[in-house]
Amino acid sequence: MLSRRAERNLPPITVAMTGASGSVYGLRLVECLLEAGRRVDLTFTLAAESVLEQECGLEWREEDPELRRTIEEYFSDDDNLRHYSRMDWMAPMASGSSVKRPMVVCPCSMGTLAAIAHGLADNLIERAADVAIKEQRPLIVVPRETPLSQIHLENMLKLAQMGVTILPAMPGFYNKPAQVEEMVDFVVARILDRLGVEHQLVDRWGE
Repeated sequence: MLSRRAERNLPPITVAMTGASGSVYGLRLVECLLEAGRRVDLTFTLAAESVLEQECGLEWREEDPELRRTIEEYFSDDDNLRHYSRMDWMAPMASGSSVKRPMVVCPCSMGTLAAIAHGLADNLIERAADVAIKEQRPLIVVPRETPLSQIHLENMLKLAQMGVTILPAMPGFYNKPAQVEEMVDFVVARILDRLGVEHQLVDRWGE
């Protein structure tokens, strides 16, 4: 297990939140990464702002000059966390020459998934994902939609064939969750496993 100092020397992890339902997954992921001592670069779409307010009661607006402070206070972290505007083309994750950093889109809407699958880059999230694919960096998308159409499935297959990890927000029930938080942690634990980040969120199978 890496020490806290060693964790801090690892590259930041980009976490992008989009307009799919399930913003709690993204928030919990950021929280766990920060608790593990990892640096996090956070960005979110306009639609994500609406979902964050509806599902979590968070009024995060990019036009708010106090947004960065608000986010830092929410996560109780002003050192390892950085917020980047969705139209910030100068953000480090938008360039292939930046340090190699993993990226997670959580939750991932079908619109963002389609844009990534077809190489669009109309905002920072799409551009950063495009960079991750072309530079062969770890990219995890966490779709949250049901039912899935043929278009959705074809886009997921397209990304999977490029090496992108498709990790749907599908909580398991063999650990007999008693509350919603445990179901959220089940999914976040799987994301952390793919990132190679140590955690104690769920019991391992057979342990």
